[in-house]
Amino acid sequence: MTPGQHTLAEIHSQPEAWAATLDLLNSSTVILRELFRSERPDTVFFTGCGSPYYAALSAAATLNELGIASRAAPASELWLNSHAVLPASGRTLLVALSRSGETTEVLRAVAAFRAAGHGRVLTLTSYPDRPLNSAGDAHLTLPAGQEQSLAQTRAFTTLQLAALFCAGLWAGRDDLLAQLAELPARCRTLLADYAGLAREHGHDSTIDRFYFLGSGTRYGLASELALKMKEMSLSHSEPFHVLEFRHGPKAMATAGALVVGLISETNRTSEVAVLADMRAQGARTLAIGATGPDVNFGEEIGELACGPLYLPIGQLLGYERALHNGQNPDLPANLSAVVILGARG
Repeated sequence: MTPGQHTLAEIHSQPEAWAATLDLLNSSTVILRELFRSERPDTVFFTGCGSPYYAALSAAATLNELGIASRAAPASELWLNSHAVLPASGRTLLVALSRSGETTEVLRAVAAFRAAGHGRVLTLTSYPDRPLNSAGDAHLTLPAGQEQSLAQTRAFTTLQLAALFCAGLWAGRDDLLAQLAELPARCRTLLADYAGLAREHGHDSTIDRFYFLGSGTRYGLASELALKMKEMSLSHSEPFHVLEFRHGPKAMATAGALVVGLISETNRTSEVAVLADMRAQGARTLAIGATGPDVNFGEEIGELACGPLYLPIGQLLGYERALHNGQNPDLPANLSAVVILGARG
């Protein structure tokens, strides 16, 4: 078996996975709309572990942008420290994200949430017949996200896409839902146009550390790309909010660093200026956004709908760096596909 063959196939299959997921979501609008409207929550709370938690962070920021109060926290925090993360009052709709549907912290968080009577629960997974699928009030299985590799790529983006769809549906934003339909074709173009750029940076021996910057709805995505770099290639990698990077972490942005910016069109001037500052210190930079300048996916899709487009080239960057480091992206060292805890946790 060629090292990384599953990961590469799963990254490149995302246009088809997204199209299939959107078909499923469009056929589930009655269920999703009724879940929200029948007992309208004061807050929507997203949770997950690892990659799904980072999708949760992005989803919560998106709902807040759309005018619906939302929060996110890791499932372990919801389970063990619920008073620190849940709203103090009001009804909450919990959206639990999990590729496997078997992660212990997610199962325990959902059980504790329901036992406390905080509100209703929607669960989203990639596989049927898993424990989480029957733990809530409603469930959707997203089979297009199923993977053979350990590090999540298309599982992450299909869960992210589902969370975005729910946000648009619950906010009554038909325009956002229409824009999501354009993502598969745009992703296909991105992969064709910029795979070589990811390969070039991934195999550049002068780069020895990676920083992923993203703010607003993109911070969770920056965190996910930093995780992919760590998991696949065992490289030093960290995420930061864009302007926050100047407050100390920029000391590391010298020769040998690649700073990847997930650029917002709304805050483009301020965010691109951060990358310019890092280049002045000797770091390399890579800007991903609607108008690039390095990876450009176009302005036609609105800023809230385009989140999944920030991921594929960053995923390929992690894959290529893994090959450069002699790692197998399909089977990262020291990882398992699912974290199952014993009775004592």
